[in-house]
Amino acid sequence: MILRVMKRQIVAIHGGTSFDTYEDYISFIKTRELTLERLAQCDDWKASLGKELGEGFEVLWPKMPNGTNARYAEWSLWFGRCALLLQDSVVLIGHSLGGIFLAKYLSEHDFPRNIKATCLVAAPFDGVSTVESLNDFALPASLQTLEAQGGQIYIVHSQDDPVVPYAEMAKYQAALPKAQPMVFEDRGHFNQDSFPELTALIRSL
Repeated sequence: MILRVMKRQIVAIHGGTSFDTYEDYISFIKTRELTLERLAQCDDWKASLGKELGEGFEVLWPKMPNGTNARYAEWSLWFGRCALLLQDSVVLIGHSLGGIFLAKYLSEHDFPRNIKATCLVAAPFDGVSTVESLNDFALPASLQTLEAQGGQIYIVHSQDDPVVPYAEMAKYQAALPKAQPMVFEDRGHFNQDSFPELTALIRSL
């Protein structure tokens, strides 16, 4: 008879902030201290991009509000404040929901800085075939403003993406005919430790 060795379980709950009212939460977004150092903090795979690019680049990864219950209006408000800290010739990268957010935001707002390039990585387009709901992140009928101010636009997708189907890429290509495609076969949803092809692309700009 094989005895099962019981192990002490540890459950870690990450920190957060709560508010008594929605108005208090919106006030927090409007008034929270914002610095370039705070934007540079990143604890997932994207952190490797800054290390790989080296001293000649400053990689910033704003933590968008309520990532597990995202609302476009909140993300738009926060990103609008972040944009004022940026310089001209900035490169914008959006992964997954962040990709459709950039596409929507740059289609509906005049960005305050010149954009060198916009990279949409594994971005959903209309939610018809995606696993998760896009809620209020749905794109407008036209992406002409994005095309006009987004610099060189790159659409990055993997054919085996289990979260955002590869078919979404063709929809972006139809809406953004000048965009450059970057197609992979076996990267899934790009949940990887490093992204050397993206690093090389940024260096080439």
